Amino acid sequence: MPGTPHAPTDPSDGPCPGVEPSPDTGPSPGRDRTAHTAQTAHTAPMAHTARAAVQRRTVKVLMAAQVIAGVGIGATLSSGSLLVSRLTGSDAAAGLATTCTTLGAALLGIPLAGLSRSRGRRVGLGTGWLLAAAGALLVLTAARLGWFPPVLLGCLLIGSGTAANLQSRYAATDLAEDGDRARSLSLVVWSTTVGSVIGPNLSGPGEPIARALELPEEAGTFVFSVLAFVLGWVVIWFLLRPDPLRPAAVDSSTATVSGASLPARTAAALRHVRSSPAALLGLMSLVLGHAVMVSVMTMTPVQLTHHGATLHIVGLTISLHIAGMYALSPLVGRLTDRVGRAPVIVLGQLLFVAAALVAGTADGSQGATATGLVLLGLGWSCATVAGATLLTEATAAEHRSEVQGQSDALMNLAGAAGGALSGGVVALVGFGGLNAATALVIAPVAALAVRQLVRAR
Repeated sequence: MPGTPHAPTDPSDGPCPGVEPSPDTGPSPGRDRTAHTAQTAHTAPMAHTARAAVQRRTVKVLMAAQVIAGVGIGATLSSGSLLVSRLTGSDAAAGLATTCTTLGAALLGIPLAGLSRSRGRRVGLGTGWLLAAAGALLVLTAARLGWFPPVLLGCLLIGSGTAANLQSRYAATDLAEDGDRARSLSLVVWSTTVGSVIGPNLSGPGEPIARALELPEEAGTFVFSVLAFVLGWVVIWFLLRPDPLRPAAVDSSTATVSGASLPARTAAALRHVRSSPAALLGLMSLVLGHAVMVSVMTMTPVQLTHHGATLHIVGLTISLHIAGMYALSPLVGRLTDRVGRAPVIVLGQLLFVAAALVAGTADGSQGATATGLVLLGLGWSCATVAGATLLTEATAAEHRSEVQGQSDALMNLAGAAGGALSGGVVALVGFGGLNAATALVIAPVAALAVRQLVRAR
């Protein structure tokens, strides 16, 4: 293809017969979607059919990888803090495992996105899962030797699995049509539910494995994590063919950007987002919505236990919250495709407010707190699915991978900051005050979304 900056690195990554690359299928102001769709169907019916078939296969493969490798992420979340507490003898240090995993996701998100852009999704996502496997293996080795610092480095590398998990939802939109983009993204988000549920429950089966390997019993689940991450790589590397973001599909107009350094491309991508109100709204919906969700979720177990809740009740409440985040995401995706991105973002902010009112005034009521956490999860689902879809559509093709990596990095940093600050806020103004503060956080998103709706009219 004349002018393409890269050639396929694998024969299977070459152009699929009948599939023509599309630099940007997102909607633009004044664009006639009906006319565009009709014209596409009339001029290239075979291309449209082949592209749709590849898209369906891509989504299925991404969902399979999410289910398998997601088990590894869920397992580390349940055992990392316990392992750190065992090795250090300090409960205060337990949170360092989650903090390092979150920071790892933030630091590695942009390089992995850049790798996807230059080498394709198979390389970018596959590298993320392999780094996570190496991190889990490092944790096991350090636990066997009783060394604490390498455990934190391993958790940092495991964060690359979180980054790959997040970028998989964007991979589902690479070949999606306008009316199916949010649904494709939401299906990959939904598949995360399986790992989130299964992973934390592997602590019991991990104990005999840990004893057999002469490891601390809390380290047993990391054996499952190594296997899950490697299997996730196998699924991506061998089944994600053709690559939805294969180098051969890069339009010649991106050649200049492709030749620039990663810092230069990152800076250009940020300028591009700032210049686009729609892209800025999508980014803010993702980042601030995640900060609100993590802040309230982090302190909910503490609030419940202070009011006499058992660990079973705490676990059930968090499980219901996770179900709110992921289980209904396909419905959220359909709604986003039907009514639009900005209206669903507004719905997400309204759900955040409802969650703050219910949980913030629960005064220790277990039922009310659980209801508030479900509403919080639903608000996150709306803000994330609609925000990610809008960000993808509103970003030019030459900046899309960098913007997606930046959004994931900022999401994780905002979540880490929210989790770190939430304890201090509760100490000052209580759990109700923390929930009330979320209204201040989401206010800019709500204002931008309403402004977008007014402009659309």
